[in-house]
Amino acid sequence: MFKKKILIIDDTDLMIKLISDILREAGYDVVAASNAQDGINRVKEEKPDLVLLDVVMPGMDGFEACKILRDDESNNLMPIIMLTAQDNEDDKLTGLELGADDYIIKPFNPRELLSRVRNTLKRIDRNRWANPLTGLQGNLEIQAEINYRIAKKEAFSVIYADLDNFKAYNDVYGFSSGDRAIKMTADIIMDNVHSFGSGTDFIGHVGGDDFVVISVPDRVDAICKGILSDFDHKILELYTDEDKERGCIFTTNRQGQMTEYPIMSISIGVVSNENRNIISHIQVAEIAAELKKKAKSLKGSVYVKDRRKN
Repeated sequence: MFKKKILIIDDTDLMIKLISDILREAGYDVVAASNAQDGINRVKEEKPDLVLLDVVMPGMDGFEACKILRDDESNNLMPIIMLTAQDNEDDKLTGLELGADDYIIKPFNPRELLSRVRNTLKRIDRNRWANPLTGLQGNLEIQAEINYRIAKKEAFSVIYADLDNFKAYNDVYGFSSGDRAIKMTADIIMDNVHSFGSGTDFIGHVGGDDFVVISVPDRVDAICKGILSDFDHKILELYTDEDKERGCIFTTNRQGQMTEYPIMSISIGVVSNENRNIISHIQVAEIAAELKKKAKSLKGSVYVKDRRKN
């Protein structure tokens, strides 16, 4: 199993040993440096997943080292947690302003150290796989979340949504406007999940104009109805007055023929294990594809639920 690698930069041998023992016991791979410059060099050599950086060291201190590390764009996704013996608000703010991700005050509780390390690594991993336009998690996280819900053996529903006539809109209005439509859709979905969801719901962005929400069966109708209503109202903001009045746009189809395309709508398919046995994310995707095909055959923004039983 792949181990996360953590670099400790501290001028105290005893502190390095203490932290190393805690982290190794928790299953991490640990490397260390006894001064800031050596630590910067070790970052280049070792490519650690996280750095624990002491503030007070002789010569170059932790603040200067943090700035040097953050000025190197190759370290943008590498989290840095500052270590200090001083519970000083100014020190905390200085470190955070220089790009540190978190702060730990020495002496610390081993459980606190591990919790902060784990949480920081989880957050960075989520950000690494997030869609840059919407900030939502992508395919890997979506699949993992579906499989996690299956393993829990609890009732869940998966909402698959995508836009109708998005390509035509993108062709006429351009990629920048297309991105705006994607971002607006993501915001609409997030708003309705937060308003009508269960509080433990998951929202993902498959890519392009495809989105996923994982919720509980009794919240799905409210979420879907809210998304449809808000989308149909807000999407008009992205069209010119002339196109809104006409109710369509014109552009060439794949065969090069001029074709009329209605105002964008949203089609949703809802898959649930409430009435049938679901065993994998692949099965969910296959059922969702059938439901979305049905939804797209209907006019306007609609959602279709799978009511079939085993």
